[in-house]
Amino acid sequence: MDIKQLQALLAIADHGSFSAAAKSLLTVQSNVSAHIQRLEGELGVTLVDRHDGSLTDEGEMVAQRARRVIHEIEDIDADIHSLGESPSGEARIGAIGTTGRWLMPLLLPEVSARHPNVHTTVFEGATNNLVLRINTGEIDAAIVHLPLSTNDYEITELFAEELVLIAHTKHVLSKKESISLKELAEHPILLAPRGTPLRRIVDRAAANEGVAMNALAEIDGVRLMTSLAFEGYGAAIVPASAIPGWLRGDFVRISVPGLPRRVVGWAQRHRPRPNRATLAVRDTLIDIVGRHADRQPGVTKDILPLTPRPVTKGRPTIGQV
Repeated sequence: MDIKQLQALLAIADHGSFSAAAKSLLTVQSNVSAHIQRLEGELGVTLVDRHDGSLTDEGEMVAQRARRVIHEIEDIDADIHSLGESPSGEARIGAIGTTGRWLMPLLLPEVSARHPNVHTTVFEGATNNLVLRINTGEIDAAIVHLPLSTNDYEITELFAEELVLIAHTKHVLSKKESISLKELAEHPILLAPRGTPLRRIVDRAAANEGVAMNALAEIDGVRLMTSLAFEGYGAAIVPASAIPGWLRGDFVRISVPGLPRRVVGWAQRHRPRPNRATLAVRDTLIDIVGRHADRQPGVTKDILPLTPRPVTKGRPTIGQV
C-alpha cells in the first residue's frame, strides 16, 4: 500500500463519496477508484460500500490507522522544515467545553501572534471522547478533566476549580446559600453519567459522607447540563467555569462544602510525541493559565493540596517550577 491509497480512503471517509473525494484531492474520480481497488486487493477486504459511499467495518479500521499515518508524515515534514525557526504546521488539540469557553479566546490570538505559522484545530468534547481521539491519532493532545483512568499519557496539571450546585430561582433549593451532601442526596438532581471524571468525584465525595446522589437524569456534557439547570429542568453540580462571570439570569449558585475542586490539565500521548506546533500551543497555554486563571471566578492555579501529583515526563507542571 502507498500514501495515495490511504489519502483516497480518508477522503472518502471525510466527504462521503468517490466524486467528492476526488474533488477534495484535486484529481478525477477514476484515480480515487483505482487507489481504493488496489488497496482492497492488497488487503483482501472491501473497504468502501459502493452503494452509498460509506466505509465498511474493515474500512473504518483501516481509516483510523491511516489517519494516524498521514498525520505523522505531515508532522515529520513540518518539524524538519521548522528546525531552528518558529514552529510551523498543524496543532490538533481537544478541549472540554467549559474550559474552552474561557481559555480559547485567550489562547488562539496569542498562538497566532507568537507562532504565525502554526495552524490550530480545536475539537470540543467530553474528556472520555477526547481521550479516545488521542488514542486514534485524530488529535495529539487535549485539555481534560483529571484524573484520567489510565497512566498512558503525559499530564500537565493546569488549574483547579470549585464544583457548585446551580438551580433555577423557582427550584426548591434556590433559597439556600450552602447545602451538605447528605441533604442534597435527598433531592433528585442532574448528574454526569457514571464513569465520567466529574461523576467519579461527586460519587466519591458522597460515599465519604455515607450517601449516594439521586439522579434526576444523567447528562453527558457539562454545558448541556448547565443549560438545562438554567432553564429549570433540575439542579446540577457543575464546575465554576461552566458559569461565566458575566452571565446573569434566573439562577443561583449554591455552595456544597463536601465537594473537592475539579482539576483540569493537558494530556498528550507519550509516543509518538506531539509535533512542535502542538508543543508550542501547550507552552502558550501554560503561560496564559499562569496569568489569567486566578481572574476566573472559582478558578485557582493552586492545585498542590488537592490531588497526588502524577509522574509527568518532559516539561514540569505548574507548582514544580
